[in-house]
Amino acid sequence: MHSFDIIFIALALSIDAFAVALAASAAGHLRTPRAAVRIAFHFGLFQFLMPVLGWAAGATLAPLIQSVDHWVAFGLLAFVGGRMIHAARRDDDVPPSDDPSRGVSLVMLSTAVSVDALAVGLTLAMLGVEILLPAAVIGIVTATISLIGVFLGAKMHVRFGKIAETLGGVVLIVIGLRVVISHLFGI
Repeated sequence: MHSFDIIFIALALSIDAFAVALAASAAGHLRTPRAAVRIAFHFGLFQFLMPVLGWAAGATLAPLIQSVDHWVAFGLLAFVGGRMIHAARRDDDVPPSDDPSRGVSLVMLSTAVSVDALAVGLTLAMLGVEILLPAAVIGIVTATISLIGVFLGAKMHVRFGKIAETLGGVVLIVIGLRVVISHLFGI
């Protein structure tokens, strides 16, 4: 597999992570540099681990994973997106909702944005491609793109506040719907 192919795959896989990082940051949930690094690191880590797991599983689990992966991603993104929309409706004196760069929310988001990488790992196994270099590139590119999304989202939050939080939640739900629609209709 050529380096160009690996970079292209990494960029394609990082789009959802970028959108989620942008939405969470625009919603005002990633207020510290530490939160930004945490979310970028975990998105990159999960994007590294999922292809490795997919590759290790090989073709034997492909039918099981393909039948539910889109629903899992949708459910996770819709849940977190719904929480963001709900949090946008709170009064200003109420503290913001859970930090998506911590705990269960972080694991849910990291899993949701990396489900496609599991399928890529399965594909690479079927093609006989070694996994460590592609997985490392995918993880590094995703972490970098996610960090860019966090910084761009922070700039949006300053201008748009609660509107950005609502739109961020909607974006997460739309990404989840896109995953399901692309799986069901092959788009």
